[in-house]
Amino acid sequence: MKSDKNPLKNLKPAILTAIVVFIIVTLVALWAARQLPPDIKLPVHWNVNGEPDRYAGKFLGLFMMPIVILGITALLTFVPRMEPRQKHIKMSMKAYNIIIIGLVLVFATLHVVIIMNALGKPFSIEKIVPALIGFLFIVIGNFMGKVRSNYMLGIKTPWTLSSEISWNKTHRLGGWLFVITGCLIVLTSLVSSGKNTMFVLLIGVFGTVIVTFVYSYIIWKRDPDKLMK
Repeated sequence: MKSDKNPLKNLKPAILTAIVVFIIVTLVALWAARQLPPDIKLPVHWNVNGEPDRYAGKFLGLFMMPIVILGITALLTFVPRMEPRQKHIKMSMKAYNIIIIGLVLVFATLHVVIIMNALGKPFSIEKIVPALIGFLFIVIGNFMGKVRSNYMLGIKTPWTLSSEISWNKTHRLGGWLFVITGCLIVLTSLVSSGKNTMFVLLIGVFGTVIVTFVYSYIIWKRDPDKLMK
């Protein structure tokens, strides 16, 4: 029997969502292009206080996000072809789809915020962007425990990759830490300043990395079936 090693058929939800979102954000950019003067400079980067510190011309400012969405989708769609553990990556496709969709929606929302600000309808960047990041953390955390061991998606340490028990337990813990970090980021972005939100983000990310790194080793040491090569 011929084995199917192409995981692309399992990515239909993410691919279709990305295509629809790409078309929508492109149409929004084309509509905005007719409203804005040709020499306008659009903010494309903000500091922790929500103040613009980098600008781009009209074309790049309006069409950068659609291009990014298209590029990320293309990259994440074809990378699974190179995954050595095809069986496991196929078992993880639900989580993989959700993560791609989450990324696409975050970039699409940021695209709309940039355009609305350019049109004189300001949105609070210092609150919206961290909230989007927090939302993405929550989404990823909720599906992290469903990811099976592979080389391209998840918490990859020498110990998670050589022990199924270490992989599974580390990802369950990592999922909870991601959700907690995401909730704290969203909450802080709504009630506090950009600097405080950035502090929570950094502490959450580095804390999660350190805790899962150490935890994966502890579980690996206890696994009698771990791979030693």
